[in-house]
Amino acid sequence: MRTRSISTATALAVLFSSAALSVVAAGPASAATTTVGSPAGIVVDGARQRVFVGDDTHDRIIAADYNGNLVDSVSGIDGIFDLALSDDGTTLYAAARGSHEIVALDAATLDIKARYPVATGIGPLYVEFAGGKAWFTYEDQSDGHGNLGSVDPAVDPAGGTDPVTLGQLPGDSGVGSPALLDTDPSAPGLLAVGATDFFDPAKDLMAVVDVSGATPQVTAWHNGDYSLNYVSDIDLVPGAPEVLVDGTDRHAYADGKFTAAGAYPAGHRADIAPNGLVAQIADASVAVYRPGATKPIRTYAADTSVLAWAPDASQIFALVTSPGGYTLKALTDPALNVPTLTVNAPATAPRAKALTVTGKLSASEPLPAGARLAVTRTDLESPSGKALPALTVKADGSYTFTDTPQAGGTVTYKVAYAGDAGHTAVSAYDKVVVSLTKPTLTLNKNGNVYNYGADVSFTAHLGSTYKNRTVEIWANPFGGDKPNKLLKTGKVNSSGNISATVDMTRDTDVTAVFKGDTRTAPRTVKSTAYARVKVSTAVSKHYKTAKIGSTSYYWFHKSTDPLLTTTMTYYKGRKQRFDLQVYSGGKWYSAGSEYFPIGTDGKSAVRLEAPGQSGIRARMRSVYVNGSSGDTVNTTTYGSWKYLYFSK
Repeated sequence: MRTRSISTATALAVLFSSAALSVVAAGPASAATTTVGSPAGIVVDGARQRVFVGDDTHDRIIAADYNGNLVDSVSGIDGIFDLALSDDGTTLYAAARGSHEIVALDAATLDIKARYPVATGIGPLYVEFAGGKAWFTYEDQSDGHGNLGSVDPAVDPAGGTDPVTLGQLPGDSGVGSPALLDTDPSAPGLLAVGATDFFDPAKDLMAVVDVSGATPQVTAWHNGDYSLNYVSDIDLVPGAPEVLVDGTDRHAYADGKFTAAGAYPAGHRADIAPNGLVAQIADASVAVYRPGATKPIRTYAADTSVLAWAPDASQIFALVTSPGGYTLKALTDPALNVPTLTVNAPATAPRAKALTVTGKLSASEPLPAGARLAVTRTDLESPSGKALPALTVKADGSYTFTDTPQAGGTVTYKVAYAGDAGHTAVSAYDKVVVSLTKPTLTLNKNGNVYNYGADVSFTAHLGSTYKNRTVEIWANPFGGDKPNKLLKTGKVNSSGNISATVDMTRDTDVTAVFKGDTRTAPRTVKSTAYARVKVSTAVSKHYKTAKIGSTSYYWFHKSTDPLLTTTMTYYKGRKQRFDLQVYSGGKWYSAGSEYFPIGTDGKSAVRLEAPGQSGIRARMRSVYVNGSSGDTVNTTTYGSWKYLYFSK
């Protein structure tokens, strides 16, 4: 049994400063998913299958795997705004507007390799890697205009040369705001630049700059000819001399100029995969388009403003809105269209009579000619399903078949399409109720709560049936280590009742099963009863017990650390919640809660650090919380309060 500790002094200090209350215990925190407070750039490393996300709220960069699980993080990036990965994948660059620097990190370890100070008014903000350099945008402190700078990692500042070069935006000095940037592996050395002039939208900037040489050169430039309606996103289009603005409008560039080249349905921003697929953000969804298409391949419900493709185009990673921030989510199979399949069967039908089933297979992208559907019928005689003749859909995707069910009860017709190179698999089903009488079957004590170890009798009652009068009673304790157990099987008595006893050591699903007969439908009913845990707390290190008012307190010297040992029913991975409250001004105030593991002996010892001052009243209790205590096998149980007083 390991003894943990929390600080009473810290809890009191936080309490009386009216700040947020918390109880801090030793040991690192863990999280299964990647969550950030405010997104500040996202970049995907295909070689390591890592997703790097900037978190401006917490001045950190986190690395997640392709499942969205947090694997690493680094803090201390002040005012992080954007991220970029070097062409060889070894270095991650972060734009830190708070500390005015570009930070270079080892992409494998997130160790900081170098910090490059940038003397700017605002920024650096957006960052991309092209032509062997990290390019960034900023606001010039001398004139307040947006401009372009670079970091050359090949330059050693120890040699007297600054790796940072500012003022590199060619041909213009009037960009109204720090510009957006984009690069693409299919166009090495090119940098897309987009910026908004909030005072004069006609001066919004759209440009492609060649940064492969010693100084940036204009490949194509546009501002001042017509309004771009505020450039909030710009992307280089893989394999074509085009840019995509705001996830909507495509512009081809040649001979230094841009020409409108089409548009996708209105969106907000986008990211483009190396194979040309466009993931467009629109409202609270992400739509995937083939190059130049006007209808999406598929659409995901995802409330996001930040996304990035995996380099192999197998997934899209989006930071979706979640309570308290944003959570990394993988959107899979983006290139596969999702068909729609319907099955329509009659709600009821007489046994041994033919019935007709209809439906339709459709998709927003053309399906192969002669698409085949598999049909399965599931009923009392074929509970695992029986294959019926396969169907070929008509030219319009519709289908029809007839069947004569021989068994009564619920008959399910399942129709399935196996999918193809451009479509996901899809299945649908419909049910028919065929010629059976539904019996009355009840089971008592649903929702009741019992003390640990109580012996509880459950009674099932069966109403009228044709022949079968046998009922089974099963008990399934919560937790995967104990299987569903048959407690009793037999015929009900003359009153239609049968009973079985359950030892309530865990929350338990009790199920009564009637298997039916040829005229009576099978039926199953369930009652869930709940069991508390055993919980008690022993207090030690006190020098006496005495009452304050009508309440008995454990008395401690102000420099003595109380030891609070909780005994709780053991379950693998179980933790007790340690609640601490402090008395002030005639009221008890929460000083926070913390979870501590329960040992295999059912013990959990917590050392409460002495406050170092006298006259302090505190109280604690141990609680098992269903779900939060590490398992869900018992119902929430509160231990009794233990009252502590710190004297001189």
